[in-house]
Amino acid sequence: MRWTLKPKPEIAKVKHLQEALQVEEIVATLLVQRGIETFEEAKLFFRPSLDDLHDPFLMKDMDLAVTRIEKALSSNERILVYGDYDVDGTTSVALMSSYLKTRSSDIATYIPDRYEEGYGVSFQGIDYAHDNEFTLIIALDCGIKALDKVAYAKEKGIDFIICDHHRPGETIPEAAAVLDPKRHDCEYPYKELCGCGVGFKLIQALASKQGKKVEDLTEYLDLVATAIAADIVPITGENRVLAYFGLQVINEAPRTGIKTILQQVKKDTFTITDVVFIIAPRINAAGRMKHGNHAVTLLTETDYNLAAEYASEIETFNTDRREADKRITEEALKQIEEQKEQERFTTVVYDKNWHKGVIGIVASRLTETYYRPTLVFTKSGDKLAASARSVSGFDVYNALEACSEHIEQFGGHKYAAGLTLKEENYQAFKDKFEEVVKATIDNHLLTPEIKVDTQLELHQIDNKLMRIMRQFAPFGPGNMTPIFMSEHLHDTGYGKCVGEDDKHLKITATQGGNNKIGGIGFGLGNKLSLIRDRKPFKAVYSIDENHWNGSVSLQLKLRDIKPD
Repeated sequence: MRWTLKPKPEIAKVKHLQEALQVEEIVATLLVQRGIETFEEAKLFFRPSLDDLHDPFLMKDMDLAVTRIEKALSSNERILVYGDYDVDGTTSVALMSSYLKTRSSDIATYIPDRYEEGYGVSFQGIDYAHDNEFTLIIALDCGIKALDKVAYAKEKGIDFIICDHHRPGETIPEAAAVLDPKRHDCEYPYKELCGCGVGFKLIQALASKQGKKVEDLTEYLDLVATAIAADIVPITGENRVLAYFGLQVINEAPRTGIKTILQQVKKDTFTITDVVFIIAPRINAAGRMKHGNHAVTLLTETDYNLAAEYASEIETFNTDRREADKRITEEALKQIEEQKEQERFTTVVYDKNWHKGVIGIVASRLTETYYRPTLVFTKSGDKLAASARSVSGFDVYNALEACSEHIEQFGGHKYAAGLTLKEENYQAFKDKFEEVVKATIDNHLLTPEIKVDTQLELHQIDNKLMRIMRQFAPFGPGNMTPIFMSEHLHDTGYGKCVGEDDKHLKITATQGGNNKIGGIGFGLGNKLSLIRDRKPFKAVYSIDENHWNGSVSLQLKLRDIKPD
């Protein structure tokens, strides 16, 4: 692990904010590091408000989208809400269809089959729309590169409205409206919305034409918060507001489908991390193991007993997904070990029998293990399909673009992408991808990095600091959980390994013989020798609460340990 201590912010800015907010220097330091330098900015950060959301009509083509949908609603046209099969796509479809059904009965949903149709807008989906007399398709979380599909739909008398957040190609599809804040000609102030976030802006615009305010739409924010968490978009600006209020809905009045998922877990309060690890995998499992329709059905169901049945079915899919993920990861790791004839800058593996629904998860696990830009391929029809994952600081989308001569289709983000190619091009692509990454990546990016916000003395850790830290949430890219470093630490002598196979490390740290505090390091069991016999060590950690036997105490959630 590389420990990188973030640069200290200007002391004058820290002092100014410290005085304005009447807080400790450590809190002011953390805020300035996050770009928060004034009382007003701190107020926006600590007290998010729905009033902070931007006018949806600032988004390019929003007026065209609203006009076309209003025309469809007044003319009783049939509208098909179309979305991808992942969490962002299925929540987007649930959001848009739920809203439109309050205004029309001629609304239906369509999720492409991951195995038959693949990612994004499909000709099969357009044929379905034509056969069933739909004249408008609203595509969510996909469509920004579907030039040929949109043209094909136009020939059949079907209009498209695209709500996407992926990077556009050089040409924008000729749709009735294309909403994507990443369009070069779009001046929308916030560029990092997820697909469901763009969908929410559209229903915000539609509702405003009926005299409704954004406060009237909070019931949809549990879906938006789930998509923000699952799609790992920055939790800054507008996303922070949407996630903050979405979490309130999840905790206080979630939709029936989400409620039935949460009731399978014994927990009082759910954080953004819980959304990532509890809600999102279950919604995703439907599209991975069976069909994304199951997720949409669960998320739009209002009858509790029916929703509980669907949730139970999805729980089975999730169990199957976990088993497939474990088996394929083991097979992939074995394949990599057998290939290790030379030092490589990439990890690329392929097996025709691997389950297409879990190759993205496997790619993430391999990236964690080897810390290289990673691609996991499987057979998909007569082509090969892959999921790509990257390491922090390296743009895998750009790397794939440089290999486009060997690729049939690709799309995605800086850190995660998907692609298809012909089987005969696999080796040429693999060689080219290695060549591109080797030529463009900084070698230090191939070692995992922990970014440390600031150094801390153990005596500074108290309940007051923890109370303020809690208000920094929700955490995510752009606003990560604060990470601290402390030096000159010793264990009291009772440090030990705990958990299955002694994987984890449990310690009680002191500094200068005082200020004892417990610590738990998940996956750090192999570091026990560094703290034995009261050897001095330094640690990076976040501050956490330990709930045990009805009592609550502060503890260090250890990220790494090194000799002092």
